[in-house]
Order: sequence, then C-alpha cells, then structure tokens
Amino acid sequence: MNGLELDLRRIGTLRPRPVSEISGSNWTLGCETLDRDFADYQQYKEYIAPLGIKTIRLQGGWAKCERTPGVYDFAWLDTIIDDARSRGLEILLETDYGNPVYAGGGGFDLAGGFPSSEEALAAWDRWVEAMARHYRGRVRDWAMWNEPDINPQHTPEEIAHFNIRTAAVIRRTIPDARIAGLSLARAIPDLFDRCLKVFADEGALDWFDWFIYHAYDSNPDLSYARTELLEDILRKYHARAALRQGENGCPSEEAHRFALAGHPWTELSQCKWDLRRYLGDLGHGYESAVFTVCDFNHIGREINRKGLLRADETHRVLGPKPVYFAVQHMASLFDDRLERVPGAAASVMGRESYCYACRRTDGSGGLAVAWDRSGVPSERTAPEPGSILVRGLPFREPVYCELISGEVYELPQGAFHQEGNVALFREIPLWDSPVVVAEKSILPLA
Repeated sequence: MNGLELDLRRIGTLRPRPVSEISGSNWTLGCETLDRDFADYQQYKEYIAPLGIKTIRLQGGWAKCERTPGVYDFAWLDTIIDDARSRGLEILLETDYGNPVYAGGGGFDLAGGFPSSEEALAAWDRWVEAMARHYRGRVRDWAMWNEPDINPQHTPEEIAHFNIRTAAVIRRTIPDARIAGLSLARAIPDLFDRCLKVFADEGALDWFDWFIYHAYDSNPDLSYARTELLEDILRKYHARAALRQGENGCPSEEAHRFALAGHPWTELSQCKWDLRRYLGDLGHGYESAVFTVCDFNHIGREINRKGLLRADETHRVLGPKPVYFAVQHMASLFDDRLERVPGAAASVMGRESYCYACRRTDGSGGLAVAWDRSGVPSERTAPEPGSILVRGLPFREPVYCELISGEVYELPQGAFHQEGNVALFREIPLWDSPVVVAEKSILPLA
C-alpha cells in the first residue's frame, strides 16, 4: 500500500530487520486465543520473526491443559513455546481462563468468571504451579487473567485478590519471575485505585513489575488523558511497577463485535490507527502490545479482523495486510538503540499534532516523529504542510520517511535549517499517520 501522495525524490525504502538483528524494542506481539483454538500458530509462525518484534503474548489455557482433573497436558503449548524460542522470541505467558471440568471452575472464554468453589480454586493453584514449574527456565514474564473487569460480577477487590493468589504461586515457583498485574480492559481510575489499595493493604504491591491496561478509543490519541490519571494513582501508592499497554489494535474492516466495532475501518485506517497507538505508547513511555498477529475466528461471535495477517474462518492465513508491513517498518527503525529525548524536544508549530524526538544511544544521530492527532484515522492521503522544530539534536543529512510505505525521500530544497542544536523543518508533509524526519545514517535502507 502506498502512503502519502508525495512530490519528493525517493532515495530508498526502510529495510525490514528480523528479530535476529534486534536486541529489544518497546513492543509485544499478540499471539493469543490459541488456548481456545480460535487461530493456528502453525499457519502464521513463519511471519513472526521477520516482523522484528521480539516478545510474543500467549495465553496458558487451563481448560486446554487439564481436560481430566489432575492430568496436565502441556504438549500443545510446548510446541508453540519451543518453536518461538528457537526463532529468538521471548514469551509473555498469561494465566487464564477457567475450567468447566470443575464445579465452580469459572468460564473458559473472554468475560468468563473466576473459579469460585474451594475445589476449583485449589485446582487453579495447582495448575498455575504446574505450568510455572513446567516453564521455569523458558518463561520469565507472566501476566494475570485477561480483562477480568468486563465481567460485571468481578469487583475490583476480587480482581486484586485473585491476582495476589495467582502471583503468589508464580513467585514461589519462579522467584525471579517478572509479573504483569491486572490486565484490565479499561483504564478507569477508580477501578485501578481500588485494586492498588488491596495490593498495598496486603503487602503485595511490589510483587508486580507492570500493571496492564488495554483501553480502546476510535482516536487512539485520546487514551492518554486517562493513563495520566493512572500514573497519578501509581505515584500515590509509591508503586515500583510501570503501566503497560497490553492489548490494542484496529480492525481492517467494519466489525459488529469486539472493541472499535461500528466504524467503517479500512486497511488504510487500520495502518494509521496502529502506528499512532504503538508510537504514541513509545512517546509516552509505555511498553505496549501489537494486537494481534492474525485474524482469529472467535467461535460463536465473529472473526476478529484486528490481525496483521488476513485469515479465514478455518484459520488459514491468506497473507499479510498492509498493516503487517507498516508495523515491520516501525519495528525496523524504533528498536532499543533509540532513546526518547526528554522534555519538549520536538513540536509541530501551530498544529494539533503529536511530536517527539529520539536519538541513537551511540550518538550517531536522531529523529523526530509527528502526526495529526486531531481526529479518528481517515482515508485521506493528501498531505498538509507543517513545520517541525527539534531542540537538542544536531542533524547533518536529514531525510523524510513515511512509515506505511516505508519509503524514504529527500527533503525539499530549503526545507531544513539548523542553528546550533535547534533544527527547523519547514513545510514538511504531514497527515494523520506518523511520519519521520531522521538523520539518514541511522535508517536501515534497502
């Protein structure tokens, strides 16, 4: 898919960098729902490493692991985890959902209730311990039950206590485990505050390295007003954990169910939404998740079209969507060799835009990324000029890059002016999707 309509001289394209070339980045790639057989890992595994995201999110699937009480079968999950590790990938493993083989065992799908009977709770503890023991040395990062807050029967206090119960088992089995708490569907300050109060009262606040939220908005830039309130609550409790966006993505067509339903999304607006979400998270300092690698058929509901890869109702992968390549371009450029420049280092003059600067940790150069954040991602492809001011970064040979296409261009004559450590880029083509002005030498060009 071509991105902006540009009258500039193209000088190259961003070269994809597989995970073997990337030591780390800000993102996790969603490989969910395999526990419920809504997707097939074997169909899409060859696409993962070339994407350039080093960590994948998996769901443990109690009901799939223990079909007969007391008998654990991790073979299905071993096949996935061992293959992923052989490709250089790291694992974030989520502990969910319930198991109907036990009375009061909870629901085995999204929005299912927690196990409630004493027998089922004890069985839950045994399963979590068996899974932690089985993957000790292979999985260090763990997450709690996914989106417990969309079940109206779960109070914040019950969510927090169930997190404590689960985290205690993991910590006992893997003392150096890193644990992501909550996995909340929504970023609601009161709900978050009540959960953290329980953690603090029970002396479990420091058990968690991250607290995960999801929070979908049609305009992805609107979510940060709420996450700032969550940050205030973290400071109130002096929590050491960081906020982490654990699941966000946009459909490539209008959906009738699931997050962001009811809007006429297209493959272009999916690209724009995803890039704004993932680079917005990076700019605000949140680790974040790309949801999801592949369309999946949520049996009884509909196919969730948030995938980077298109799939049919039989889980057969039909190929990559344009968003796969857009995320690949992002991952190729924004890896852990870049660090954000603190403070108001970059801005778009006179426009409702989001803009920030990054620099290479080895001092070899930097970049600024910017987009129009004023509305929901549109079908517009014509640019509107804007001027970007960057402080604290010297540029010698800056170029322009559009991330959906990955194409790199020369800047127009006279567009760039540097005075000391202040750079001005005049009349730069902008739209409602991220574009980059960068030192040419730091770009991986094909």
